[in-house]
Amino acid sequence: MSYQNYGIKPQLVERVKLKLKNSAVKDRIRLLLGSVTKYDLQDRVKVRKLVKSAAVILQEKLTEAQEDGIVAFILAQKIDPNNTFHLLKLWGMFR
Repeated sequence: MSYQNYGIKPQLVERVKLKLKNSAVKDRIRLLLGSVTKYDLQDRVKVRKLVKSAAVILQEKLTEAQEDGIVAFILAQKIDPNNTFHLLKLWGMFR
């Protein structure tokens, strides 16, 4: 399912992808997400905190609606960060 169905604009995705090419920003995001488990990614409160923290690192101002869409998208994906197939599927969505 496409992230666009959750109200996430392609322009936002492109800006984030561009910002993640900066190694300092990428490292800060890796530190933020390094210890995240699949259970964390199914907890709405934890996901919202992660989204807000990532937005600060990326210097992106998200509206409440954008935050809600991103949180809903993450929860719907049922991501397991230890499952390579899940990570490849996500990578394919955002190439």
